[in-house]
Amino acid sequence: MPELPDVVVYVEALRARITGHTLTRATLRGPFLLRTVAPPIDALYGQRVTDVRRAGKRIAIGFENGLWLVIHLMIAGRLHWNGKRQPVAAFEFDNGTLTLTEAGTQHRAQIHVLDAAPETAGLEVLDATLAEFAAALRAENHTLKRALTDPRLFSGIGNAYSDEILHRARLSPIAMTLKLTEEEIARLYGATREELELWVKRLREQSGDKFPERVTAFHEEMAAHGKYGNPCPCCGGKIQRIRYAANETNYCPACQTNGRLLADRALSRLLREDWPRTQEELENFVAKRRV
Repeated sequence: MPELPDVVVYVEALRARITGHTLTRATLRGPFLLRTVAPPIDALYGQRVTDVRRAGKRIAIGFENGLWLVIHLMIAGRLHWNGKRQPVAAFEFDNGTLTLTEAGTQHRAQIHVLDAAPETAGLEVLDATLAEFAAALRAENHTLKRALTDPRLFSGIGNAYSDEILHRARLSPIAMTLKLTEEEIARLYGATREELELWVKRLREQSGDKFPERVTAFHEEMAAHGKYGNPCPCCGGKIQRIRYAANETNYCPACQTNGRLLADRALSRLLREDWPRTQEELENFVAKRRV
């Protein structure tokens, strides 16, 4: 799912292309893509774009008549400018066409037409003070992984960048928010801002003046996310994972959990008390299974 850095770069690319231009027509091919009935989407036709902004993980396009076109890409939605791929939606402007594609069979992308700019429930960390960040973090007692990815608490952070943030902060994804020390909260605050700013910069540089096309949750430069089994760039130990349903959390035991392996639910149900507690025990277990 595109997260804050990806959406920021999308917004900047769209702002440069469609601000001041008029939407002439929209074609929606997904039967459940448009989630609102009123105002109708044709109320945007002939209207000039006055604003493009990010609202959490959503892209909001404002028009001169006060209406807003809001696009939530969800997991597999991607945007293209004058793209030739088969889209699920196409928005024709007087200077080009914005298309929306969605990979896979579970189409979850959403489009809304609103009569007011969408609001963001979670805290914008890049605009927040340490005190504001700490208050949001302590609003509920959850694991750090859940807290960072909860859109009611923090805006724009999802599965990929939460892994990178926690790795930079050297904190366990299952540490409980209400048990963190002041120093740990300050470290997490700094890591969150640094990681998001770093990836906004990287994605800007990768796109340059072109429309961003390589929008993915997996990047070669990432330290932990999507790196299961690879060496940690900080300590050289192997990156591990926790899997639950369709979600996966990647972490470094040496850097984040004092060398302790976190139980992977997909395996721990089978191993129960025999679940290895360290990287060495895990490798010995795997070696025995191969004999």
